Amino acid sequence: MRRGGRRLAVYSVCSVVLGLGLVGGSAAVPAQAQSAATARAAEAEETDIRARIEAIPGMRVLDEKPVSPGIRYFDLTYRQPTDHEHPERGSFEQRLSLRHVSTQRPMVLYTSGYDLGAGPSFRSEPTVMLDGNQIYTEQRFFGTSRPDPADLSHLNIRQAAADHHRLIQALKPIYRGSWISTGGSKGGMTTVYHRRFYPNDVDGSVVYSAPNNTDDRDDTAYDAFLAGVGTPECRTALQAAQREALVRREEMVARYGQWAQANGQTFETLGSVDKAFELAVLRLPMMFWMYAGETKCAGVPTPAASSDELYRWIDGVSRFAVYTDSSVEFFQPYFYQLGTQLGYMQVAAPHLTGLLRYPGIQEVRSYVPRDIPLRFEPGAMRDIDRWVRSRSSRILFVYGENDPVRAEPFRLGPGSRDTQIQVVPHAGHGVTIAALAPADAARASAALRRWAGV
Repeated sequence: MRRGGRRLAVYSVCSVVLGLGLVGGSAAVPAQAQSAATARAAEAEETDIRARIEAIPGMRVLDEKPVSPGIRYFDLTYRQPTDHEHPERGSFEQRLSLRHVSTQRPMVLYTSGYDLGAGPSFRSEPTVMLDGNQIYTEQRFFGTSRPDPADLSHLNIRQAAADHHRLIQALKPIYRGSWISTGGSKGGMTTVYHRRFYPNDVDGSVVYSAPNNTDDRDDTAYDAFLAGVGTPECRTALQAAQREALVRREEMVARYGQWAQANGQTFETLGSVDKAFELAVLRLPMMFWMYAGETKCAGVPTPAASSDELYRWIDGVSRFAVYTDSSVEFFQPYFYQLGTQLGYMQVAAPHLTGLLRYPGIQEVRSYVPRDIPLRFEPGAMRDIDRWVRSRSSRILFVYGENDPVRAEPFRLGPGSRDTQIQVVPHAGHGVTIAALAPADAARASAALRRWAGV
């Protein structure tokens, strides 16, 4: 039942009770009986929630974990078609978790855009704000949610959106209240794409830190953003640290290689430890502003820093483990999506002229083995962008002021209805509604509660 239906039902019951009360006190007995019957029905519904979940065709309960009194947590799988346009051609089990509070509370559909990474204690911000239930979905081709054979041509934004649509339709007969979708970064992107193809599946969406790369050939917006973010002193310090890292390349690479050998890590996809190091250095400013931020500017090493200090700082910001074969293989579905639909940025680095060895190392192809074809669809993100500007509704976009993804953000247009963009001051990639300026947080929270009927 939709929110309006619930309001009508409550209004009708109140009208009957009030009307009978005007006639005489005897009306109190049937009202109490009705209330008791409703309470018993609700209690039975909650007690039997596992059986109701298991009765959904294609749904399987893997485990139930204790959380706290009144809260139930289920590890689940839901069988999805490998190709929603041809469901007869095979299927796979999509992993998800359910944090159940009450069928009378809102349901929040959360995705990270990757694998199923969190456990029973995790609640997204909208889940906390609404005191709601939560579904956490693993995306197709990530984690264990992989068709066999894993034909990556079936990994695209429309197929993933259809996964969410089928799951919502399967659960709505149980969770008949309002639905809110949410996610951050790639999960935020996934949330928008789902709304594009199934705009009425949920009552509203909260999208955190989601880039919107509508022209993969033009990355000048990122260059301009990095040239103006923070203070001139901090930007100069970052560039100096990059240069110093490449000046000391041989020493740095030797140490990186020793770490890789000691930990059984290889670099066959990128090509060599030297290439991986250069890529890590090129990504330093982007990673710094996303995850470290202006409060860490004082800790940027100077050219006088020791090699140990410089190496540890680069690793802390750019994460050397990210460029190994094991990490690249884990995120291969993500890189594939970047190279086929989502787009990827390459940042200019004129201050490193004469120190770079590998032209094109920032291209997404560096992360994807050559035997996997990458055919980019330039119209995919333009279609999403047009929809947000012309037909979107009830979406809250939240960005960090210093987050480089804000170089190419989602923007509203004349057709955007009941949709807003909020920016957290001085923040990077990890943002929350709570961190907004008080007036903005109040406006954003009010919209979310209104969408959820809370």
